[in-house]
Amino acid sequence: MSVLQKIDSPENLKQLSLGELSVLANEIREMIVDVVSRNGGHLASSLGTVELAIALHYVFDLPRDKIIWDVGHQSYAHKIITGRRQQFHTLRQHGGISGFTKMSESPFDAFTTGHSSTSISAGLGIAIANRLKKRKDKIIVVIGDGSMTAGMAYEGLNQTGDIHKDLIVILNDNDMSISPNVGALSSFLSRRLSSKYFQDIRKNFGDFLKSLPRIGSDIYEFAKRSEESFKTFVTPGMLFEAFGFEYFGPINGHKLNHLIDILNNIKELKEPVLLHVRTTKGKGYPPAENNPVYFHGVSSFEIKTGNCNKSQTDAHTYTQVFGEKMVELGALDEKLVAVTAAMPEGTGLAEFARRFPDRFFDVGIAEQHGVTFAAGVASEKLKPFVAIYSTFLQRAYDQIVHDVCIESLPVKFAIDRGGIVGEDGPTHHGLFDFAFMRHLPNMVVMAPKDENELCRMMTTALYYDEGPISFRYPRGPGVGCVIDAHQEILPIGKAEVLTRGGDVLILAIGRSVCESLAAQERLAATGISATVVNCRFVKPLDEDLICTLASEIRRIITVEEHMLRGGFGSAVAECLMDRGVTGCRLKRLGLQGFVEHGPQGLLISKYGIDCDGIARTALQLCGESI
Repeated sequence: MSVLQKIDSPENLKQLSLGELSVLANEIREMIVDVVSRNGGHLASSLGTVELAIALHYVFDLPRDKIIWDVGHQSYAHKIITGRRQQFHTLRQHGGISGFTKMSESPFDAFTTGHSSTSISAGLGIAIANRLKKRKDKIIVVIGDGSMTAGMAYEGLNQTGDIHKDLIVILNDNDMSISPNVGALSSFLSRRLSSKYFQDIRKNFGDFLKSLPRIGSDIYEFAKRSEESFKTFVTPGMLFEAFGFEYFGPINGHKLNHLIDILNNIKELKEPVLLHVRTTKGKGYPPAENNPVYFHGVSSFEIKTGNCNKSQTDAHTYTQVFGEKMVELGALDEKLVAVTAAMPEGTGLAEFARRFPDRFFDVGIAEQHGVTFAAGVASEKLKPFVAIYSTFLQRAYDQIVHDVCIESLPVKFAIDRGGIVGEDGPTHHGLFDFAFMRHLPNMVVMAPKDENELCRMMTTALYYDEGPISFRYPRGPGVGCVIDAHQEILPIGKAEVLTRGGDVLILAIGRSVCESLAAQERLAATGISATVVNCRFVKPLDEDLICTLASEIRRIITVEEHMLRGGFGSAVAECLMDRGVTGCRLKRLGLQGFVEHGPQGLLISKYGIDCDGIARTALQLCGESI
């Protein structure tokens, strides 16, 4: 029996020898690579934290103690150790376990994650709650160096240091370049300086110095500064010390004996502690070690080569089309500037960054800053395109309102991953952008039916100077249509009628347009004729066209890959009411709650916004009298 087969809880882990723990780390890596090669997922980051997860569960007492994994990208080993080994093959599958930590999935998941930089704030909140409940559980936060580019992480550090609460923050650093000699020295010192013996001596000696008459406080401050100067000389911890944390590290995050040693030491401390751990992304799987960016979030692949399994379609993804068009527009207009938030590859802007480095800005995981930064760029008559996933743009709502819309600055929002994204689940589905963008004064909101129309919307946005404009597009491949060599600018707020029929009116937006056209063909085979409209604009709506058609065709369906409340269908309903169009039967198709993880096609079908669901709704409407 393998070591891994014995592990169904952290208690099993604690019975192993150090040698067995090393074997376990290798076996966990093999399982992670095997499952992710079939299901896709966040591979490189999870491979990098296997020893850290083992050491944490070996030293601490979970779930009484709590670990919060920032984002959750790196939590696969944690899931395997905490009773989900036999379910791990269902990772990110519909009905299976989540790709992120999830409180409702396991008592060992202390906090539901999915967006970055939330862990320190959540951990501090749990620590305060424990204090109020007079509990002494240890709270451990694991946060990556990438997540430390976000201001929220520093807000959490600042409050933790200010109120001096017992919290352990582990900085999982897989990017900083630190000299091996300095790393070795700091690892040795950190393990020694964190010991209870040294900490007791330090406290007692400090108390002694402060007790000396007249000069005690001065000598104490001098000694403290001398100690901090020495630690700063051999470690990069000055920043965290300034926040009021006791800093240790950096240490090698793949040496189990070092990790266990220092975790046992800092477990005894009763103050804010930051442990700096160096890890290698993709550790143990050479393709991921050599290309950690590609294997950060990957679809299924061949284990032997690391090559991605070919998709069933040759159509470019919407993200690829966006990236290619940005390069084309960037060559045409030197005022065009691209802004993204730590996602140059994910948003398709890597080639733009290579071609136009002076006009490309990756602001890090700092969406709020990125939007206000773009507003500043736009205020000087340049043309910033802000490319951010829909789910992450939610973090910059206030900046969109105050810094962009009030002065109607012409920032162009490219909202990627609009709609159902698939296996990453509720923290990543982009289901709220119509609602939080369309109610903002001065904002234009668009969504293309295919990749050619995406290019037209980008061209339209480039030359739209009257205020902010946004276009959202889905994850995954387009329909494979031909992209016009010359892109005509769209008239703002104008829809297009795609088919004519008198029985039912289907008003669709975005990817739902193609599903509506397929439904129209299916309905035609049953003798029902449908008018299908590609509305293009959620705001401003083509109210004249919609109201004219609604006056003629009384059965109306709206279709959107978005929440029903506040979305496109709500805009249509408001329009009909405001314009006094009565006597209609309106059915809105969309989503009404958080959507679980699973394949895009399955979820779109399950929630009735595919061609089958649209046709079924139309048949029901046509069977009703008005």
